[in-house]
Amino acid sequence: MVKQLEPLTESYFYILLCLYESANHGYGIMQRTDELTDGRVRIGSGTMYGAISKMIKKEYITEQEGSDEKNRRRIYTITELGKDILRSDCDRIDEMAKNIKSIMDR
Repeated sequence: MVKQLEPLTESYFYILLCLYESANHGYGIMQRTDELTDGRVRIGSGTMYGAISKMIKKEYITEQEGSDEKNRRRIYTITELGKDILRSDCDRIDEMAKNIKSIMDR
């Protein structure tokens, strides 16, 4: 398991979660996040592409250009490190949920 220094932001979390499901372009990630959260989390284009740039540098995701002139969108794919980071954050969230239930359900 990867030891994470800080939790993922909600935007980072959903970007990685969407890419865990399948490779996608930025707008597709934004749409899928909206679907998954029933509109509660909306990732704007500035946030999306800033996060994408940082996650590429951290090697959580990779980027490829579209395969032909018609499809020039950049496609993003989660890396093994990105999967490990996402799983680590899911474990953290699970622990938080268990602690909440143990205290609030007394």
